[in-house]
Amino acid sequence: MLSTGEEGTRLGSLSQIEDGGFAEAEATLDGDAESLILHRDGDHVRAWLNICPHAGRRLDWAPGQFLKSRDGHLVCAVHGATFETTDGLCIAGPCRGESLRPVAVEVQDGEVVLTPEPPPTP
Repeated sequence: MLSTGEEGTRLGSLSQIEDGGFAEAEATLDGDAESLILHRDGDHVRAWLNICPHAGRRLDWAPGQFLKSRDGHLVCAVHGATFETTDGLCIAGPCRGESLRPVAVEVQDGEVVLTPEPPPTP
């Protein structure tokens, strides 16, 4: 389980993320500045560290710009690893079977905020 930063830290507004889309946010986790991937699914948001498990590089092709497959999966811009948006599992590419590292977030009054522990698996 990944520890998170200070509970309640605001990461952005839900309205700034297109439904089904991705956004990047910065947060301090375990004392380190980290880039996060946020994925909106209706009124819910999931978050992961912006680090591909294959080579340890960021997944975005430019800051905050993520590739999405025709099926809506997140695609690593470097080596093409493809991740499910429900759980961060790599379903294609060089790190198949590995997962992105989740970060606990929730939506409170229209704002995406850090929470103390990862959300339950749907």
